[in-house]
Amino acid sequence: MEEKDIFLQTWMKDAALEDIYSKVLEGKRLSREDGIRLYQNPNLLAVGKLADIVRRKKNGNYATYVYNQHINYSNICLNRCRFCAFGKDENAHDAFELSLEKIEEAIQQRMQEPVTEIHIVGSIHPKFSYAYYLGIIKTVKRLRPKAILKAFTPVEIAHIAKLANMPVKDTLQELHAAGLDALPGGGAEIFSHRVRQEMCPEKLSGEEWLNIMKTAHRLGIQSNATMLYGHIERIEEKVDHILAIREAQDETQGFLCFIPLAFHSQNTPFAYLPTTCGIEDLKNIAVSRLLLDNVLHIKAYWIMLGLKLAQVALSFGADDLDGTIFEEKIAGMAGRTSPDSLTVKTLQNLIQEAGFIPRERNTYFYSIKKG
Repeated sequence: MEEKDIFLQTWMKDAALEDIYSKVLEGKRLSREDGIRLYQNPNLLAVGKLADIVRRKKNGNYATYVYNQHINYSNICLNRCRFCAFGKDENAHDAFELSLEKIEEAIQQRMQEPVTEIHIVGSIHPKFSYAYYLGIIKTVKRLRPKAILKAFTPVEIAHIAKLANMPVKDTLQELHAAGLDALPGGGAEIFSHRVRQEMCPEKLSGEEWLNIMKTAHRLGIQSNATMLYGHIERIEEKVDHILAIREAQDETQGFLCFIPLAFHSQNTPFAYLPTTCGIEDLKNIAVSRLLLDNVLHIKAYWIMLGLKLAQVALSFGADDLDGTIFEEKIAGMAGRTSPDSLTVKTLQNLIQEAGFIPRERNTYFYSIKKG
């Protein structure tokens, strides 16, 4: 147990957070009620300070990034979730799909760069075959055998399993054998049945998403996890979502990091909703850090948050900025205003300017040392 700082103790008492401060110092697990109180507490700086204490215990003064390339293979989607600006009908003017040859071209364009992660996600395409998805994996591994391939959300995995006419476990095993290394964390949205019925009724349930992730983890395929906030969700639903991730992590230890994602409503039926504010963004980062005691890393996804707020998030519990992110289209079609990609030098400068030490990592958060 760390010794209490008298100033901090007084500050936390004034913020009505003294009991949670004690739990943080003692390394005790926070409860559902604690999570709700943290979201409801108006003292953002006090909540952020608690998260920063945990962040520094777990990750010191380092902030990480990865040299990665994103490829979105199609936006033609059967599900057409109401919150999503990415998914399109087949005849839409901005619909697209990439052949395996086009995916190979995209990888070839960056073969001279030290990419260590290839991140591939797309849609629930009405016509692609199982062979196509296997072909994506084999194409990437043929061209980039040393890069870590992180591809296909649980929503896509469930679709691919149907195409393969195999159970999810067998499908994951076959994809893994072909070269799939890790899963991204997308498709989680909010696990609440109420929210999913309103925003994405065709999508997997929260329970199904978690079950696919746990199946992957048991096969040695690690993953990220996400939460989409800033739409119609309630505080209690966010807390329950985070705690469901925590419970699954207790069981499998397969989640590499957690990524709170700010909802971008532009070009969706929810365009009437305001953009999330900085206070809301930082609160979600901080509460996630405080509740997820068994997930080592919290990501400030700069492409959703913007560069300046992502820097601030490093002092509110986040310890990772994702990476170079070439060619991401999902947030772009939802109206994001952040750049399309960043150089390593820019990422390093952002981290240093925020008062942290930059460290390049791979998908599994192992440090990459140059030279």
